[in-house]
Amino acid sequence: MIELQGVQRHYAMSGQTVRALAGVDLHIGQGEFVAITGPSGSGKSSLLNILGCLDHPNTGTYLFEGRDVATFDDEASSDLRNRRIGFVFQSFHLLPRLSVLENVMLPLRFHRQPPPGTQERALALLDRVGLAERRDHRPSELSGGQMQRAAIARALLLQPALLLADEPTGNLDSKSAADVLALIDEVHAGGQTVVLVTHDNDIAARAPRQVKLRDGKVESDALQ
Repeated sequence: MIELQGVQRHYAMSGQTVRALAGVDLHIGQGEFVAITGPSGSGKSSLLNILGCLDHPNTGTYLFEGRDVATFDDEASSDLRNRRIGFVFQSFHLLPRLSVLENVMLPLRFHRQPPPGTQERALALLDRVGLAERRDHRPSELSGGQMQRAAIARALLLQPALLLADEPTGNLDSKSAADVLALIDEVHAGGQTVVLVTHDNDIAARAPRQVKLRDGKVESDALQ
């Protein structure tokens, strides 16, 4: 599904060049669950942004399902991102004025012709994440764990090929974090490809494969 070859990403900051990624080679197959780990500044977020088509490498190749994403313009990247990739962030990014159901259905606003039966799928996803009875509530009426579960339901609405999770339990208490991680495990068990970025070794250990970054490069890539 994912193939990176020699991917580099650098930024100009205060007259200096910051090399966030310094030549990353990475292959991720359909249905894998991979944890991306590494110390602060190792390149985890930069790598996730490229995998999610939120950014482009300066050099190197990124193939997603055989397509060279590195050559895509903004419109093509946005289309791929909306149709094939789901995101779960540390900050839930739920719109406060919308109900839980409306937040879950938010990705439809970027589609001229939404797939049929999408509202029924949204309701089924809310039931799956234990929020069916909260569908008409506002985010402010939910706990942190409930908001993150709503965010996961939203990420899965259009049945993306890839789920990217960036420190998804960072703002949660231990019980809510366990619930969210169990849900991510369930998503993977259903055949979804999952890439999880975390600094927590215990969370990373849930993934069958761990890729550790250091100084913008892959330091290790191991199966558990």
